[in-house]
Amino acid sequence: MSESEHEENEKISTEPVDNAWSLKIPEFKPEDNPNGMVEESSFATLFPKYREKYLNEIWPLVRECLSEHHLKAELDLVEGSMVVKTTRKTWDPYIVIKARDMIKLMARSVPFEQARRVLQDEIGCDIIKIGSLVHKKDKFVKRRQRLIGPNGATLKSIELLTDCYVLVQGNTVAALGPYKGLQQVRDIVIDTMNNVHPIYNIKALMIKRELMNDPKLANEDWSRFLPKFKNKNISKRKQPKNKKPKKEYTPFPPAQAESKVDKQLASGEYFLSKEQKQARKQQERNTKQSEAAKKQEERRNQDFVPPTEDGPSTSRKRPAEDSKKLDVKAIKAKVAKANKKLRSL
Repeated sequence: MSESEHEENEKISTEPVDNAWSLKIPEFKPEDNPNGMVEESSFATLFPKYREKYLNEIWPLVRECLSEHHLKAELDLVEGSMVVKTTRKTWDPYIVIKARDMIKLMARSVPFEQARRVLQDEIGCDIIKIGSLVHKKDKFVKRRQRLIGPNGATLKSIELLTDCYVLVQGNTVAALGPYKGLQQVRDIVIDTMNNVHPIYNIKALMIKRELMNDPKLANEDWSRFLPKFKNKNISKRKQPKNKKPKKEYTPFPPAQAESKVDKQLASGEYFLSKEQKQARKQQERNTKQSEAAKKQEERRNQDFVPPTEDGPSTSRKRPAEDSKKLDVKAIKAKVAKANKKLRSL
């Protein structure tokens, strides 16, 4: 074993790591797979009609880009599909998966200049489906617009904080960038569609960036610095107007309801003849009719009942009572003063 191989084996360890994001992925080289691929692998994806013109224009660039990795690319305008295939010269077994992600992004309206970045080792992509997260269409449109922000300001701030390219298109959000950033983008998008404003997540990311640069707070809990979201618009379930009080729990089942025959036996009607039953029913009808007639007559006679007269009025007594309350001496004094003033004039 040479010294370089021995050093590489020492560097690679299987022990648990505190921060997995800090690890560097070792580069996969052609020397690691000298025999190449055993079988051909291919992936195809459909694209919408409006992307046909753009894809047809840039397809020579796509072929040139994939040929550097020894892959074939085919564009079928009749079926509306893109296909990527491996060749005998392909030595990287994962590059065809990366090429599949690239054509998927291009079908989702991501420009070729951005989509080709997926072929790099540190760059990945994530297509987040948001169509099924909100049931009502008007709410879905408002929350999707909230993710974009005024003049795309919110989307631009998400891109700057996560180092990802984000494109909101239809019922999906296509993200492209480092794997840690993709995780953050997915969290922001799902929270936004669940009615949590993206500003909370954006503020949290900004605070985390500043805290990462402070060595004193590196090993402390950051939860006290992060903003906390409290949903104030929790709609309470509508309570019924008339609540039925709950009965006390009893382990015994309720008594069985009496049948029609039992009721007739209890009242003695069961033993009556047919004529007697009819006579009883007729009698009940007559009593009901007489009661109804009495009520109707009382209702009609209410209009002819004279109103009750009030007792004798007490308005005549008021002046006598008022005179008792008046101070006669004070009035005389005021009149005398007024007369003196008049005489002096």
